[in-house]
Amino acid sequence: MNWTGVIPAITTTFNADMSVDYDFLAEHANWLIDSGCDGILALGSLGEGATLDGDEKTRILERLVESVGGRSPVVAGISALATHQAVALAKDAEKIGCAGLMVLPAYVYKGDWLETRAHFEAVFRATNLSCMLYNNPIAYSVDVLPEQVLELAQRNPTMHAVKESSSDVRRVTAIKNLLGDKIAIFMGVDDAIVEGVEAGAVGWIAGLVNAFPRESVELFNLATSGRHEEAAELYRWFLPLLRLDVVPKFVQLIKLAQEEVGMGSARVRPPRLELSGDELSDARRVIRASIQDRPKVHA
Repeated sequence: MNWTGVIPAITTTFNADMSVDYDFLAEHANWLIDSGCDGILALGSLGEGATLDGDEKTRILERLVESVGGRSPVVAGISALATHQAVALAKDAEKIGCAGLMVLPAYVYKGDWLETRAHFEAVFRATNLSCMLYNNPIAYSVDVLPEQVLELAQRNPTMHAVKESSSDVRRVTAIKNLLGDKIAIFMGVDDAIVEGVEAGAVGWIAGLVNAFPRESVELFNLATSGRHEEAAELYRWFLPLLRLDVVPKFVQLIKLAQEEVGMGSARVRPPRLELSGDELSDARRVIRASIQDRPKVHA
């Protein structure tokens, strides 16, 4: 697993009866890779992983490995209520042929550091796969501090990356100062990607990439190559869209953006509901205005 570049946190598209649309999932993944993305991450927050049952999760991973695994790494998001469930999913992901794991804290119960560390380490040590730690204190109420990232990296040789979603770019600097290049730092919030790259991030677990992959790849490439003026210009256009990733209804908004560009539907699985009323009108206004002014990119 080469932890670098733009890796979409792919959405899970549903049929009208709310079953998983596995055929479109494969089509979408191929479109993202054809557009220059560096891998596919499934079953994350944006993938509505908490609403999927065990069989659906394994079938999603199987279909992705079958469809793009020969030319792109597939990373499995690992989340569960209980540690043994997370461990079982990690082992399934390894058998299926995934290249890496992104490991979330346990759902619902928020333990102290010893409990949190034990959960992460049980998953890190369950397979030989390369692992990414997912730190998202806003969504999951568990904040893995830079010193704790260092501790986990020192204790677990399969932990090679961290997805930093605290929205505090100073965390990138702090982790970089503690670990240098021993761990790959990824930005996990879309509207801080340029600042994150400048602070030392080498990758992006991206959201709006599901609808705008070429623009996402171009923005990342401009930022990492030091082409600051070009990056700033593209970033100005992209920011109204990227900010859709950092609000509570980010799943609904990103799926709506996919629908607007003709690559997916706005269907979400309850308890989420599709946007309606003024919320829907306002979101469409932002998305359609951005599409109207969509720049030409080279990615």
